[in-house]
Amino acid sequence: MDVMKELAQRIARADAIAVLTGAGMSTESGIPDFRSENGIYAQEENVEYYLSEYYFEKDPIDFWHRFKRMFSLKLMGNFAPNDGHRFLRQLEEMGKKVTILTQNIDGLHKKAGSTNVIELHGTLQTATCPECGEKYDLVFINRHDIPRCERKTANGNKCNEILKPDVVLFGGLVPRIEEAFAAAAASDLLIAMGTSLEVTPVNQIPFYVAVQSPGTYKVIINKTRTRMDDVFDLVIHGGIGETVAKVYSHMTGAR
Repeated sequence: MDVMKELAQRIARADAIAVLTGAGMSTESGIPDFRSENGIYAQEENVEYYLSEYYFEKDPIDFWHRFKRMFSLKLMGNFAPNDGHRFLRQLEEMGKKVTILTQNIDGLHKKAGSTNVIELHGTLQTATCPECGEKYDLVFINRHDIPRCERKTANGNKCNEILKPDVVLFGGLVPRIEEAFAAAAASDLLIAMGTSLEVTPVNQIPFYVAVQSPGTYKVIINKTRTRMDDVFDLVIHGGIGETVAKVYSHMTGAR
């Protein structure tokens, strides 16, 4: 059977769908993969040191200068969801219970309108005051060279604490990982999209599902082969946009 038609039929039969997404999901929106030739690992030195919990605590001012440059925060608001993001929203509109487990920090799943998104590595769209918990959006972050909390304290002064970006820094914990494992295991269908499954602990999700929920059908869509392809029941090597377009064209006939 045609793999696109097979996936369309699996989607049609599934009630709960968990979707694990990686950098390949957003490259079609113009956001480079961190580890690509245009990504921050190729452009910057000592990335994991300067984007660490340790360095934020050590020198938060220099941290923010580097953070804004590395992630081109001034441009982040210009990126728009692509066909892959919109396809997942459409599944939700069809009545499917879709839970997105994303490693991406660009916020494009939420921008596309998906309502149940677990941002495993956090988001570039907001930052939080470590002192009082006040949250600020990307517009505020970009308006200030070093973003500081403007919440008024009991004595009427500004809090003025340097904000911390709402991303999981190196050395930090992945706070919603257990929730992601549970959602994946509770699904009828697990689809991994645009991920090489190289980053732990997220890359353990397909293994966990295979052991804990053998009835869950597992699909991977990625441009290149991964070391975990054999864990999946259906493997599609191709771009996200072209793949979802073909699958969507089968959706009516798959019902």
